[in-house]
Amino acid sequence: MDGADTATRIDRTDVVIVGSGFGALATAKKLAKAGTPFVLISETTEHLFQPLLYQVATGVLSPGEIAPSVRAILAEYPQADVRLGRVVDVLPEENTVVYEAGGQRLRLGYKYLVAATGARQAYFGRDEFADLTYALKTVEDAERLRRQIVRCFEEAHVTTDPERRKNLLSFIVVGAGPTGVELAGQIKELAQRYFAESIGNIRAEDVTVTLVEGADKVLPPFGGKLSEYSKESLEKSGVDVVLGTMVTDIDEHGATLTTPTTEETRRLTAETIIWSAGIQANDFADVLAERTGCETVRGGRLLVDPDFTVGRSDDIFAIGDMVTLDNLPAQSPFAMQGGRHVAKMIIGKVAMGTPFQYKDKGSMAIINRFRAITRVGKIELTGFIAWVLWLAVHLVYLVGFRNRYIAVLSWCGSFLGHRRPHFYYAQGAAPVPTAENEATETKDERPGDKEAVPASA
Repeated sequence: MDGADTATRIDRTDVVIVGSGFGALATAKKLAKAGTPFVLISETTEHLFQPLLYQVATGVLSPGEIAPSVRAILAEYPQADVRLGRVVDVLPEENTVVYEAGGQRLRLGYKYLVAATGARQAYFGRDEFADLTYALKTVEDAERLRRQIVRCFEEAHVTTDPERRKNLLSFIVVGAGPTGVELAGQIKELAQRYFAESIGNIRAEDVTVTLVEGADKVLPPFGGKLSEYSKESLEKSGVDVVLGTMVTDIDEHGATLTTPTTEETRRLTAETIIWSAGIQANDFADVLAERTGCETVRGGRLLVDPDFTVGRSDDIFAIGDMVTLDNLPAQSPFAMQGGRHVAKMIIGKVAMGTPFQYKDKGSMAIINRFRAITRVGKIELTGFIAWVLWLAVHLVYLVGFRNRYIAVLSWCGSFLGHRRPHFYYAQGAAPVPTAENEATETKDERPGDKEAVPASA
């Protein structure tokens, strides 16, 4: 990589933070409170509350409620400098990062570098699935999926073809982790409590949601009675749960499922396939691995040292979903605790090289309305109490009073009532292809027309 040779400007700071997720923000806040100057560089200046993306996709919340501005969050700290840009290289010998911003390639010197660029969806060697499925890692993903859900119900409302109607109202969710479970439950709930009321000729039983998982249980990290409760709750709501089964092929009209134990193969047709199985570190992890000699494991995640240092470099740290350490879960508590630990070492509150100690504060997952699971130590909760705890914990982590206030109103409208406050129901009708316009796009086409029919899934 020789991108540094083209850089046109060099300045310096104490700490460079790459990313704007949970780990990056936790590091930034700790440094800011200690008065340590830092520059946070991210491809987006929003702090995305990723666990609630599924609620954007299903119309419960709006993107602004789960993606506040990082600049606004850090505005009270004069030491904080937030820059919109993309870090493309790091030169450990020169303590310099190279980033692209404003049409320029720039260099920024540092004493310490903290990488927290997160992860993207993994497709286990079948990258072509990305073009045929819907992921849920970004706000854009959530909005694209929301448009697709609305499109399917709207077209099912008017089509006269029974087979097409069936496919439009069929949804396949791949992966029974938290995101897959939440989406499967919410799509079925949409059919039962929203579309069944707003579209007269669509009944809840017309909508098929199939959740496919390669392991033998739903929410595998929980296991035991919590996984069993989750499976039973989904099935009671009408979700078809298929366990111990792999998705071996996907095309524009459906997926092929294979059960390894029996070698049974079957075909499911569906207009919408949502992929939520596995994660892969973002591209900056590859840059760090090459520049520092750090080992990587499955999914390109960095195998960091116990103090989060990377490879040969004692002044470069990596945290969050882009790393693996002691098989700890790739979840927001790990990222936030890791960020605070690194910040403590940088400001001298603990000695450099101090191994990270993870504090397990429990795990929780929501299944559908009034049903969730929670584990804190040896205490396991299910049902309504776990659901209320889930809401309370996520309210605490939502940044900003206004976000919390609006989230409460939205949740009341969605979970207690039948509304979806942020389901942008109005969409432009897609033009019907004709001999005249099939080859040439109309010049006066409205922007909404293209959004009404996203890429085929």
